[in-house]
Amino acid sequence: MISMFGSSGRLAVSLIFAFVSVFILCEYVIYYPVIMRCSWPHIETEDSHSPLRALFLSDTHLLGAIRGHWLDKLRREWQMERAFQTSLWLLNPEVVFILGDVFDEGKWSSSQDWEDDVRRFKRIFRHSSDTKLVVLIGNHDIGFHNEMTKQKLERFEQVFNVTSARILTIRGVNFLLVNSVALHGDHCPICQRVEEELHKLSHALNCSFQVIKIIDIIVSSVTVIIEFIFLTITSFFFFFFFSRRVDEKYAFLENGKRLSWGQLAKDRPRRCLTDM
Repeated sequence: MISMFGSSGRLAVSLIFAFVSVFILCEYVIYYPVIMRCSWPHIETEDSHSPLRALFLSDTHLLGAIRGHWLDKLRREWQMERAFQTSLWLLNPEVVFILGDVFDEGKWSSSQDWEDDVRRFKRIFRHSSDTKLVVLIGNHDIGFHNEMTKQKLERFEQVFNVTSARILTIRGVNFLLVNSVALHGDHCPICQRVEEELHKLSHALNCSFQVIKIIDIIVSSVTVIIEFIFLTITSFFFFFFFSRRVDEKYAFLENGKRLSWGQLAKDRPRRCLTDM
């Protein structure tokens, strides 16, 4: 009897040990060998400036109170948290961009649900002061153009300290960040404000290019590396399709004109890129 109990006890301990080992492997350890396969590209530089390490994410779609099941939330958010935290530890990026659709139901969330979603986001994507986290607006965060309201836009901007159009400069690299949902071009109040801000930013960038050209002419006879040139390198980021073929179910007619629905009209990104 004692011998059988001892064997059963050893079997139980072995099963528990195996279960715990598999759990640790699948829920913690597995992320390290996978993410260790990623590395920063090696870039030769002629000066002491090291390349900026930037990590880009998109469409995290944290589930909300309406369509999200608690078990689905738990599983997804755990995996997302472990992947993100492991990436920070191994890759040590200087800046992380999340290019929109942070939440799945931001366009529908009540104030209470919104606060809960934000709390979970901050837990998952926590980071040290050495890493800057930059979040852009997506259509699921504030709604498509027809669903976007001032209240939804302002609560997102306040939480993530963003505006609908701005230039972020990190170590001499300019990033142009734009709320693409407001690029509809129908001169609604929000769209009008974003377009005005874009024109101001465009003017500022064009002026900086002119200054560089003048300096370049002055020192053209001398071999000089002008560090100001680094300030004119601009990356243009926003969340959305540039354009796509419009399905019948995504479009409707008003006064004989086809309207874009859930996408940018083809001329909008081209106009933005031309202005910049």
